[in-house]
Amino acid sequence: MPRTTTLECPGCPSLRALTFDILGLIKVIEAKETAKVVERWGEPDASRCVLATSILDRQFDPLLGVARRNGLIEVLSPVNGDVRASISNQNQSDKVSEDNSVIGLHLFRKERLDSSSRSCTLLTCTIKGQASMKCVKMSKSLEDSGVEGTQTAWNVSGSGSILCSKVDADENYALFGGKGVEVNIWDLNQCTKIWTAKSPPKNSLGIFTPTWFTSATFLCKDDHRKFVAGTNSHQVRLYDISAQRRPVVSFDFRETPIKAVAEDVDGHTIYIGNGSGDLASIDIRTGKLLGSFLGKCSGSIRSIVRHPELPVIASCGLDSYLRIWDVKSRQLLSAVFLKQHLSSVVFDTKFAAREAQVPPHQQETDETLQMEEEEGMPVKRKKSSKEHSGSMKVKTKKRSKSSAKGHYNIHQNEVISSVDSVAWLYFYVQVEEEQGGKLFNDSSINWRKTKTKSIEEFL
Repeated sequence: MPRTTTLECPGCPSLRALTFDILGLIKVIEAKETAKVVERWGEPDASRCVLATSILDRQFDPLLGVARRNGLIEVLSPVNGDVRASISNQNQSDKVSEDNSVIGLHLFRKERLDSSSRSCTLLTCTIKGQASMKCVKMSKSLEDSGVEGTQTAWNVSGSGSILCSKVDADENYALFGGKGVEVNIWDLNQCTKIWTAKSPPKNSLGIFTPTWFTSATFLCKDDHRKFVAGTNSHQVRLYDISAQRRPVVSFDFRETPIKAVAEDVDGHTIYIGNGSGDLASIDIRTGKLLGSFLGKCSGSIRSIVRHPELPVIASCGLDSYLRIWDVKSRQLLSAVFLKQHLSSVVFDTKFAAREAQVPPHQQETDETLQMEEEEGMPVKRKKSSKEHSGSMKVKTKKRSKSSAKGHYNIHQNEVISSVDSVAWLYFYVQVEEEQGGKLFNDSSINWRKTKTKSIEEFL
């Protein structure tokens, strides 16, 4: 069982997160004061290692995109893990190559490429810089799913390797960068490059720092012109494409490569994690270190995500721990050991709203019970299965003994709802017994449920 660590703190708020690891497993973690694993999807397979993820976080019909090492791109439901669509990013004539695996993935909220209601649009980018935008058809059968219509493809790098990509909040622009590739901005509507960064000058010793970007993110949701990038030479750089091509702010953070960068909702605070497990928050306007998060991570941090509503962040990495942090006090709220090296984590922020919704058939049943209570009918709600089965046996014996004396009156016969095209018949049976010339009206009312379609078949 996963080991859970708790500290003396106010407790972890109620949230739901999904983690992805190098064996292709997807684990669902729910936190209510303490985080714990509630579900696990998939089977361990190194060829299905998760390389990139993207979640379409919404209350109705949410989607989760996963890019795997074997070239498959799957669209799943983050609610139950059902695979809605599965396509291959490789051509049929090409073999799956790790040198050109998918490094960036994004699911669009807006409909693009004349997509239908039963499809979704996603953007992918490989290590060699082959970017494509395609519409994926979702179906109950995976054999029927696939690419719908035409796809748009272009190359974002002439040489080098792409290691990071990010789409802005308005989904109109995307940035790409990597080893030997300067960060460049592309217009997704026109599929054209609009800006390219320029390498910083040589330092005081005349040493030129080679281009090697490892992570990047846009600084705020309302402005795509400002973004932050981390490098392999442990530098953090702020770019403003409206000001200049070189970094506006640049500073070093510790002594190991920057592996993960995440932005805060305030638009000027960022969270960075490096290869030695250091996690800190920085005011990017001045480059000032606001503070380091308490509690040393024992492995490289590979993913940081900020919750859009709660004041918490989640981090994961090669130490196999998912950690939940408070952004104000920078204390560790909870940590869960997940056994495998983790590659990414995302928040499912709408799970509480979905849990609060009442299923339609349950809502109809509750409305019927409420109407009967208002009419003054005595109603006994359904108990647990064991108690229900025991009460059924007792009532059956009682009916057999009193059948010569009493009689049965069916007061109500109503079909409450239908599930999966099977007619379920609910009705009340009130047993009235006569003993000594007296009528006992306080006998209990039992729920009866059967798959028969008529009362005669039940009796």
